[in-house]
Amino acid sequence: MAKKNKDLARIQNWEELSLKSNQKIIDAKGSEKLGRIMMVLGILFIILLLMPWRQTIPGRGSVTALRPQDRPQTVQNQIGGRIERWAVREGQEVKKGDTILVISETSQSYFDPELPTRLNEQLEAKRASELAAVQKIDATNNQMGAMSNGLTLQLKAAENKVKQARNYVKMDSADLQAAQNFYETTKARLARYEEGYKNGLFSLTDIETRRLKLQEDNAKVISANNKLDNSTQNWLNAVIDLDNIRAKYQESIAKAQSDLGSALSSKASAQGDVAKLRNDIANISVRRGLYVVRAPQDGYVVKTLKAGIGENIKEGESVATLQPLNPMVAVDLYVSAMDVPLILDTSDVRLQFEGWPSVQFSGWPSVAVGTFAGKISAIDRVSSASGKYRILIRPANPVPTNDDPWPTQLRQGSGVYGRIILRSVPLWYEIWRQLNGFPPSLDKEPTDESAAKKK
Repeated sequence: MAKKNKDLARIQNWEELSLKSNQKIIDAKGSEKLGRIMMVLGILFIILLLMPWRQTIPGRGSVTALRPQDRPQTVQNQIGGRIERWAVREGQEVKKGDTILVISETSQSYFDPELPTRLNEQLEAKRASELAAVQKIDATNNQMGAMSNGLTLQLKAAENKVKQARNYVKMDSADLQAAQNFYETTKARLARYEEGYKNGLFSLTDIETRRLKLQEDNAKVISANNKLDNSTQNWLNAVIDLDNIRAKYQESIAKAQSDLGSALSSKASAQGDVAKLRNDIANISVRRGLYVVRAPQDGYVVKTLKAGIGENIKEGESVATLQPLNPMVAVDLYVSAMDVPLILDTSDVRLQFEGWPSVQFSGWPSVAVGTFAGKISAIDRVSSASGKYRILIRPANPVPTNDDPWPTQLRQGSGVYGRIILRSVPLWYEIWRQLNGFPPSLDKEPTDESAAKKK
């Protein structure tokens, strides 16, 4: 009996549990609701796949300056020296020409404080040497002129003597010929008289007279011959004297020209020394102005690269880093080599700066918050060491409507994340492209005008 009561109680318990489970089972109408929800979600998913998606090319980079003179630079000293005084501290604003560092001389060649005076004295001495050389040149030229005039007169006199001696030779030669003719005539007459004397036509006195005449004519021939020899010797002596005058003139002219060349050489040497001394004086003046290292432009002293007082620094050594005051900021953005051919110089860019709050939507840049507009300024022709290409981006000008200009708090070197905006495609196409690893699509192919602008 007790066993039956237990079984009956157990059956009643199961009936209660079944009633509770039936109450918790979903009504048959719940499945219809679930189907409707799934259909609505499917329709929404299809609509979402058909929505436009803006293709972008991502890239990372840093803030820089558009112009080279606006980028951080090092300040160098042009001469070596010893640090005497620092006139700035790190972070200080300086104007162009403000003193950054004062150095003193360490080269023994420039220790003398009166060095410019000494060089000026040497300069005056060299100028005096140059003046003396000029005077010697003038005197030598005058000497050569006087020698030329004197030679002209001597040559004329010597040439006249030669002509006169040649005329005497001609005259004496004619006299000798006449004397020889008379001698031959007298000799022929004597022979006829001697023949006539044998025949008794002439007396002995006539023969003796003719013989005396023959002797006189022979003496005249000998005298004329000696006279011709003397005149010939005189003519030769005159020619020799003329040659001697010419030789002496050539010797004197050569000596004068040698003196003139020496004077010209002295003048050129003095002029060279004068130019060198003037150069040294100018260099000394410029060098003493370089003892003060000045700021090349307005900016901030970011960091001093040397420290202490009394430290020696070499010529051309960097002493400080200077950041220009009002740089034209830009962005260095690095993108993949596969995406570079798709980038046009007219492409828009959206930038997200590190430290600036923003919300970025890749496919819908119009609803992004805290991003800024940019324009492509240049695309590198070669890749960087990492294999990516650098794109220089400048601020958009004018600033697009409902957009803000770039923050003035930007500092060079801070990180940037950017997206280069391409064409719009359906969302399903973008998902398919990403799954297959295809590059973005071009809205239009690059034109020759775009290529010319890049050049």
